Amino acid sequence: MSRPSPVVISMGDPAGIGPEIILKAWSQRRSDAPVFACIGDPESLRATARQLALPAPVEITSSAEAASVFAAALPVLAAPARLTTPVIAGRPDPRHAACVKACIEAGVELCLRGEASALVTAPIAKSVMYAAGFNFPGHTEFLAELTRDHPVTGERGPAMMLAGGGLRVVLTSIHESLANAIAGLSATRIEHIARLTHQALVRDFGIGEPRLALAGLNPHAGEGGSLGREEIEIINPAAARLRAEGIRISDALPPDTMFHAEARAGYDAAICLYHDQGLIPVKTLDFHGGVNITLGLPIVRTSPDHGTAFDIAGKGVARADSLLAALDAAREIAGHRA
Repeated sequence: MSRPSPVVISMGDPAGIGPEIILKAWSQRRSDAPVFACIGDPESLRATARQLALPAPVEITSSAEAASVFAAALPVLAAPARLTTPVIAGRPDPRHAACVKACIEAGVELCLRGEASALVTAPIAKSVMYAAGFNFPGHTEFLAELTRDHPVTGERGPAMMLAGGGLRVVLTSIHESLANAIAGLSATRIEHIARLTHQALVRDFGIGEPRLALAGLNPHAGEGGSLGREEIEIINPAAARLRAEGIRISDALPPDTMFHAEARAGYDAAICLYHDQGLIPVKTLDFHGGVNITLGLPIVRTSPDHGTAFDIAGKGVARADSLLAALDAAREIAGHRA
């Protein structure tokens, strides 16, 4: 039987904690960890390894070489665009943007060609990326554009799932202000995200009959219309149509009572209507180990659920928990798809 393709990790912003947590993820890996390789700047990663007193990463020329190197050192595929200026930890530099962007693009291409089983993305800083012509709200939307011409099975994303502490939440809006998320709330959007979530739970997580919990928008899910009518006019009608399609989904639930342990036992994923409604419970349950998973793409993509952490970069204190969890999730999803 042929060996499965490795997972690839894009380096992220080199002035952030990305290189550190990637090297730590390799050094802290379990015996059953998936084989992974980093796409990045080899010299920058070697410098970080020296600082952390870890084995120097080994440069490889193709993802197929990763397995033979992995036991001894972190395999590194050189980014198509190298860094042209020195990296100073904690100091983001727009001149690094071209390399960061090229790492992501290379990872997507490897996945589309079947030379990698999944892409895990280390954190980027969008303010830095603008120097490379990056005009997307985040990684998720950029990956959707890079894979736009490739078919998907079923509903097309992107949609953002956050997982941690035994909870999965999927957002109907991603990187938008709260005002825009509420203004853009629609039955069509809720139905699309619910179908995507149902599809992902079956295909990517092996759950035969997924159960979905749908969050309300207003306090007490509108209190019968006295605290808002979105539940009556938009949310519950969408849920009724989804149930008619065979999708097991609740009507709007009061958001303040749907995330405790007993409530979570009744569903496989929650559909949330804006960013913080979903991320607060996930980060409360598992602040260090949360994972961001993109649904509805032709490739498998996960990422740590945190940012570049420029404030602690270079200090050797960054934790790799979330990246390790993202690697595990990537392997699980890729395995189910295979």
